[in-house]
Amino acid sequence: MTDSYNVAMIGAGFMGAVHSQAWSSVARFFPGPRPVLAVLGARNPESTRAAADRLGWREASTDWREIVARDDIDVVDIATPGDSHAEIAIAALEAGKHVICEKPLANTVEEAEAMTAAAVAARERGVRSMVAFNYRRVPAVALARQYLEEGRLGEIRHVRADYLQDWIADPDFPLVWRLQKERSGSGALGDIGAHVLDLAEHLSGQSIAEVSGTVRTFVERRPLAGASEGLSATAAEEYGEVTVDDAAAVHARLNGGAMGTVEATRFATGRKNAMRIEVNGSLGSIAFDFESMNELLYYDGRIPAADAGFRRILVTEPDHPYAGAWWPPGHGLGYEHAFVHEFADFLAAVADGRDPEPSFEHGLHIQRILDAVIRSAEDESRWTSVGAPVLTTIEGDAR
Repeated sequence: MTDSYNVAMIGAGFMGAVHSQAWSSVARFFPGPRPVLAVLGARNPESTRAAADRLGWREASTDWREIVARDDIDVVDIATPGDSHAEIAIAALEAGKHVICEKPLANTVEEAEAMTAAAVAARERGVRSMVAFNYRRVPAVALARQYLEEGRLGEIRHVRADYLQDWIADPDFPLVWRLQKERSGSGALGDIGAHVLDLAEHLSGQSIAEVSGTVRTFVERRPLAGASEGLSATAAEEYGEVTVDDAAAVHARLNGGAMGTVEATRFATGRKNAMRIEVNGSLGSIAFDFESMNELLYYDGRIPAADAGFRRILVTEPDHPYAGAWWPPGHGLGYEHAFVHEFADFLAAVADGRDPEPSFEHGLHIQRILDAVIRSAEDESRWTSVGAPVLTTIEGDAR
């Protein structure tokens, strides 16, 4: 097994900081190859150098093309807005770099198809790729998946998921890149809806085949951003058009017969990062709420009704997925830990010559779901086919 991999990360914003924290922690808690934080790439020379120093990267660069062409770089981590995913990923794969790319995989189905074709071709040369759906690696979610695989839920009948935030509920919040289609591809649907669409499939074991979708933009014009993302721009005099959805609601038909409902909104006043999912089967149910991320609720339908009820499982025991690498039982984990697990699994797969999951093919499948939701919404919410399913599993990971 390779002892270490030199990592280059493109993107120095919020997600870049999260990824930096994860790369820095992997080798401290999980066996396997050690990531070396070699190069941080972003646009502005001064801020990129400052970010590299603060986040622990050896070098800073403003030229991602030069980065992916370097012989000393093994892994490229793409943490940029969606409009640059395809160009960077394809170039990196063709240069022989292993690639992990933030979700959603691309801004369009066509871009995702090109990225997937590049990933398939690179795989023939031993070059690996993965799309980053980090919530799969929350220990409670991994335990829920384990229950599904063990058959504890029986035949899956319902899956319902929602992702609720409120960070743009203020109409004076500025027009940041996440509200511009040319940069982000879509709004709440792709930004946070992609996560729960992925989990709906991951925790049901079924693939979304058809959707009926509705999308809505509540605030159509916003002050132009005169400051960094997250700062108020109430004093701005000029306004621009919001070109993405603020909220999306999806009814889904899954290929194994289950019914699904998925909601994503950034206008749920009072909800900061409420990502929730429940799966109901013929033998039992599971429920998870990220705001209580160390807990899984499990209902065993085989217990007599007089004694039955949802049981709260604190997922911090040594034999729970991932938890044994961290702290004593009862000492919970936080948001950033799922990224550490994600990178540990990615590095282990690369070192073992395995394809990490979820693959670019799965990222393309999720992109097709997003596209089908938009097409359905534009066609009076008619049922719209997603296309050929791509189911993925996690095998041989760091759990």
